[in-house]
Amino acid sequence: MSGQQYVLGPTDVGAVRQRDAISIEPTKGIVEAARLMREKHIGFLVVAQPAAPPVERRVVGVLTDRDLVIAIIAREADPRALTVGDVMTRNPLLVSETCPLDAALGLMREAGVQRVPVVNKEGGLSGVLSVDDVLERIARQLTNIAGSISCGQRTEGVLRP
Repeated sequence: MSGQQYVLGPTDVGAVRQRDAISIEPTKGIVEAARLMREKHIGFLVVAQPAAPPVERRVVGVLTDRDLVIAIIAREADPRALTVGDVMTRNPLLVSETCPLDAALGLMREAGVQRVPVVNKEGGLSGVLSVDDVLERIARQLTNIAGSISCGQRTEGVLRP
């Protein structure tokens, strides 16, 4: 790695978020939302108003598989009679792409959420930050640290037997 320079600095949300946020409109049916969750193997949808370029999707809520259980199944409601807007969590926590990761995680802890929509400077949906993504990043960093220690020990053993 000679000649390469790496600078450690704060990580912002934009560097960690998933860019491909799956969204649904609030007027769509709950059955359609559940099918989308199943098809995409996810338990979290960003509820966004439709947009036409250059206007971007605007977040108006989130819908989780837990919302479906609590608001529909536990209440024995008819899912075919409800829309996403009827069940979604309104005014969800949103974080900016430029928000420091530590600050975003603190906000997520305070709100008690594991996933949060990420918005760009114009307020449009640009992705989702999940605790899983952060844990994967930390795991890679720990693997690199452990590898550095192991390599250092091997090098020491060869240079100074």
